[in-house]
Amino acid sequence: MPVLDLSASSLDITRTICDIPSVSGDEVTLADAIHEAIADLPHLQIHRDGDTIVARTDLGRAQRVAIAGHIDTVPINANLPTRDIEIDGVPHLWGRGTVDMKAGVAVQLKLAAELADPRVDITWMWYDHEEVDADLNGLTRLARTRPDLFAADFAILGEPSNGAVEGGCNGNLRAIARTHGVRAHSARAWIGENAIHRAAPILTRLAEYRPREIEVEGLAYREGLNAVRIGGGVAGNVIPDLCEVEVNYRFAPSRSAAEAEQHVRDVLEGFDVEIVDLAAGARPGLDAPLAQEFLAAVGAEPRPKYGWTDVARFSAMGVPAVNYGPGDPHLAHHDEERVPVEQIASVEAGLRTWLAKR
Repeated sequence: MPVLDLSASSLDITRTICDIPSVSGDEVTLADAIHEAIADLPHLQIHRDGDTIVARTDLGRAQRVAIAGHIDTVPINANLPTRDIEIDGVPHLWGRGTVDMKAGVAVQLKLAAELADPRVDITWMWYDHEEVDADLNGLTRLARTRPDLFAADFAILGEPSNGAVEGGCNGNLRAIARTHGVRAHSARAWIGENAIHRAAPILTRLAEYRPREIEVEGLAYREGLNAVRIGGGVAGNVIPDLCEVEVNYRFAPSRSAAEAEQHVRDVLEGFDVEIVDLAAGARPGLDAPLAQEFLAAVGAEPRPKYGWTDVARFSAMGVPAVNYGPGDPHLAHHDEERVPVEQIASVEAGLRTWLAKR
């Protein structure tokens, strides 16, 4: 088993855990290393569910904060082991997972080991299967088996945010819009009805759609409704009888999941529409007292989170949550994934300043 030394710097811990491959479905080696590294820390109570590990303080504090990060990555593409590089004179750590989101996990692990007497009780969560279907997600499983572990007054997810604070997140909906026709030989096309041609109005409506920008609790969320995939056809000489257009809708957290579904059905009225995935967004929750204290401690101006993240899971349980982690989200899943070294140190300092006992 790889040895994880939590007395090392956050940068070195990042390097170590990135160099332990943990593509979704293959997290066990890293989960074992994390479990071994924290198992004997007397100030933490450990709970393990598969490859999800929860470590809690129980100091009787008046408030509790949940701090979470996923340990899996998307597939490796010749971008491990990690290496140190400079871009325009700025030191970076390059490699799969450095941005999404092992630098954030490394900071959390170091602080979990060192903050034995924090000002609030802390629930640390490191979970598996974030990069794949939601029903495999470690937090989904944990919410079903141990919902009590989510109890908190405020939550932080270490998703990459360039070291800024990103409040809440947009919701995410995927739908399939289908058109139907009648097969025929393409030499006698008039006998059939072309399902692909019938899909043209769907594409026209989506191309003409103008997304909204909606302010929610002082943050401006941008929506988007787009065709992301299209399929149809049987053979090169057959008029197709089915065409499917996959549509993705990113909606502001002011809309409920039901309202988002109805909006998509309204835009695509007259077509056969199936909703295949739907996850509500999360309101920023920045009016919570702990959130205000956190913003003041890290000196951050909050921004909206356009993508969906697991902050929505906490929000659904009544826990206000934000994203706060090192790394540029534009480089998540990128083959040139890399994190500025300074951002790792900055996020560690911000969290430490806020969580340390005063």
